Amino acid sequence: MELNKIENILEKYFQGETTVAEENELKEYFSSPDVAQHLEQYKPMFGYFSQVKEQKSTQEIPLQTKKRNVAWLSIAASFVVLLGIGTYFFVIEKNAAPVVAQSELGTYDNPEEAMAATQKALSLLSSNVNVGIGSVQYIKEYEQSKNKIFKQ
Repeated sequence: MELNKIENILEKYFQGETTVAEENELKEYFSSPDVAQHLEQYKPMFGYFSQVKEQKSTQEIPLQTKKRNVAWLSIAASFVVLLGIGTYFFVIEKNAAPVVAQSELGTYDNPEEAMAATQKALSLLSSNVNVGIGSVQYIKEYEQSKNKIFKQ
């Protein structure tokens, strides 16, 4: 019965369902000299656990760590960001088109020049509107075809 009980506990152990008391029972069984021959393969595993439990570390752990100066790092990062922003605005200002004064926009001294400029602007606008109206005709054809097919 003892062997059967050990086998059940061992099966539970590999499933991860054992209690601490059952694990201690397994350690005691595998540390004894009378282990069943078919369970002999598990003996080194449980022997290792008891051996490792007795080991003690002699390595010294340094308590004082190196302190990095994070303040200088944040100041340097801020400086780089500000330098980048300043350079960006400097380049934008340098490449910007010159601003035309409000008084110079759309003023003509000669009425005939003003009339010619107005006609030119209106014909350009008209040609673009006509292109848009042509596109609307295609949309109307599409709507009619769709209504015939899907019959709403």
